[in-house]
Amino acid sequence: MATMLLKNCFYIFISAEEKARRYEDILIRENRIAEIRAGIATPADRVIDCSTCVVVPGFVNTHHHFYQTLTRNLPAVQNAELFDWLTYLYEIWKNLDEEAVYYSSMLAMAELLKTGCTTSTDHHYVYPRRAAGDFMGAQFEAAANLGMRLSPTRGSMSLSKKDGGLPPDSVVQAQDEILVDCERVIGRYHDAGELSMRRVILAPCSPFSVSEELMRATVDMARKNGVGLHTHLAETREENAFCRKIYGRRPLELMQDCGFIGPDVSYAHAIHFNDEELKQLAATGTHVAHCATSNMRLGSGVCRVTEMLPLGVNVALAVDGSASNDSSDMLGELRNALLLQRVHYGASALSTREVVKIATENGARLLRFEKIGRIHPGWAADLAVFNIGRLEYSGSLSDPLAAIIFAGYNHGTEYTIVNGKIAVDRGELTGFDETELMNRCNSIARRLLET
Repeated sequence: MATMLLKNCFYIFISAEEKARRYEDILIRENRIAEIRAGIATPADRVIDCSTCVVVPGFVNTHHHFYQTLTRNLPAVQNAELFDWLTYLYEIWKNLDEEAVYYSSMLAMAELLKTGCTTSTDHHYVYPRRAAGDFMGAQFEAAANLGMRLSPTRGSMSLSKKDGGLPPDSVVQAQDEILVDCERVIGRYHDAGELSMRRVILAPCSPFSVSEELMRATVDMARKNGVGLHTHLAETREENAFCRKIYGRRPLELMQDCGFIGPDVSYAHAIHFNDEELKQLAATGTHVAHCATSNMRLGSGVCRVTEMLPLGVNVALAVDGSASNDSSDMLGELRNALLLQRVHYGASALSTREVVKIATENGARLLRFEKIGRIHPGWAADLAVFNIGRLEYSGSLSDPLAAIIFAGYNHGTEYTIVNGKIAVDRGELTGFDETELMNRCNSIARRLLET
């Protein structure tokens, strides 16, 4: 039985409700935490000195678009809002193929792992008609190579420009085609086990890219198969206006009518809800994936996180797509989420402990993992280990947890441990050569732009 021992940890964040531990050890057996106490003398296959390290539960990323790592920072859309941004980029994304999906997924997950994220979802909804291959299979292969826990969504778009949507015909699919493939990926890849490394979620892209009929059919399929549901919702005022014009309802009312609401449902962004809609989210147990950096980048608005949490809405954290962030920096996302709430609600709006909970426990709850998000015996050995024995943290050690959020300029971990295995070792990926990954992704990005 494989074992690992983290010795003399400077600071261990157990959970938001529990007191931190200082100078204690963490023993890992196989893929679970076995013991937490000082002076563990049990022999281990790997012993790591953590005397200058802050150890936190691995972060959970609840919304992303991995493929967008290949189209970041494009000058034409650096200053665009969502609808114009999408319209431009669809003309590039229509050139995606399985190779692009594989390497872009690996790139996004590499950045996530290196910044403390151990579990992620992905919302892939672009399926070019001329591209053959198994996109979700490519994503799971990339995750297995890197050692990341992945719960991606089978996204979908059925409304193109001719139907009143935004994307070109070449990247949308017919409803029957979508549903057949949703059934396939659930059957082939979904593992509902407690510490599964592979789960599947169904995710129509948004109210302005699929029909109401497809929304309803997706809900039926997800609940028949016991998988989660996800979509973009209330991201912009334009979206609210679109839903009123096309459907005669606000976005949340549309979702209610489709049955697309409840404890198995999460909405990305969720910015432009009114007071009654916030209460409805709380009453139904519907989750929110908060994308602070993307919302700032596209000028979409400020999610009402500070008002949602006291109502009982489960708010989790997400880096969102790497063409609207433009990085997959998970620790950076904690910092931005904290500061954005304070800009709008004041300096006490969100504490560092609260934002860590949002990024760990709340994310695990959104993705429906029961034993992820805390450092407890019997729970997943998913840990992010940050070395604060560095110049940039000098003077900040009175509160080690807050130090990794408020101080520092390098958001990389010293070690990232997923399912009891080291995915980042002394700051470097263990599953793939970083230089090769960089070169391949730059080459594919050039090809997409030149096609």
